[in-house]
Amino acid sequence: MSVEARLDELGITLPEAAAPVASYVPVVVQGGFAHVSGQLPFVDGKLVTGRLGEDVSLEDGMAAARACGLMILAQLKAALIPLDRVERIVKLGAFVNSTGDFTDQPKVANGASDLMFEVFGEKGRHARAAVGVPALPLGAAVEVDAIIAIAE
Repeated sequence: MSVEARLDELGITLPEAAAPVASYVPVVVQGGFAHVSGQLPFVDGKLVTGRLGEDVSLEDGMAAARACGLMILAQLKAALIPLDRVERIVKLGAFVNSTGDFTDQPKVANGASDLMFEVFGEKGRHARAAVGVPALPLGAAVEVDAIIAIAE
């Protein structure tokens, strides 16, 4: 089954790829790997903002991480990389805007990780970092970046 067919089966429509908010490019392909810049969570075109442990629930944080994962896929498509060329999701980096006493960053990051497994199966299993930070660009609740192996 193609990745596009799998997305349809899951009822997933990818968002429009967001423009960079500073001086960088969204995707760089080098040596068979796509390096996807940190993506912010947009749901219905609106940025999910706030802080875990303060005004964003764990469930909403997981949904925000999933939205970041969807944006990663949208950025690949915008860079004209067919999703069927994904050989493996190698690594995700999740940054969670959270209070000092919030310790469920790995659960939040599961929103993006679980999406990659749903879409790509075993090729979606990856290494990962989940880090709590005191602030993110534009007040975003979560940011996720990726390294993805791409078939030539």
